[in-house]
Amino acid sequence: MTKPILYGADYSVYVRIARMALEEKGIDYELMPLDIFAAEGIPAWYLEHHPFGRIPAFEHDGFRLFETNAITRYVDEAFDGPALQPADTRGRARMGQMTGMLDAYGYRAMVWDVAVERLEKPEPDETLIASGLSQAQTVLRVLTSLKAPGPWLLGDHVTLADLHAAPIIAYFLKVADGQKLLAEFPEIQAWWDRIAARQAFAMTEKAD
Repeated sequence: MTKPILYGADYSVYVRIARMALEEKGIDYELMPLDIFAAEGIPAWYLEHHPFGRIPAFEHDGFRLFETNAITRYVDEAFDGPALQPADTRGRARMGQMTGMLDAYGYRAMVWDVAVERLEKPEPDETLIASGLSQAQTVLRVLTSLKAPGPWLLGDHVTLADLHAAPIIAYFLKVADGQKLLAEFPEIQAWWDRIAARQAFAMTEKAD
């Protein structure tokens, strides 16, 4: 069995989600650098791995995948190690609801509309940031309402829901706006402190 390959860049939230799953499972993998924002553009060979030119893409023993949720579920089910999905039907449904909500409503607002806008624009669009923060507030409120009792989002064990949320929120917390808003949600703040202390989180931190 060959070592799985993950294509992508260490700055990517979604590459980090997949990397955290691999780390939590204890899998030896190769991160193949692929910068979709490079001046020369996306290499033609990569479109065979991801026809839409996004990251990450994944390959294992000739089996190719793109889309982070598909990759992380495959990683959990194809390899030995701690289970990263709930055993019960409702738990798995809740996990899918959380990751879907983060993709549809959290990522753009938290990462691009707030953090990237604040960090990378010489003159940030304050209207866009305010809109992003409003959306982020709804996401955090709903995440709080969906969170199960226990240290992690779905209870006593880390799941793909935790690994999906952590890199998105990590980027959001690069700016003071995000830090201030998260502090208004103590359950999610406490969860954040726990997930940020995990080895898988540290191992996937982008080097400065």
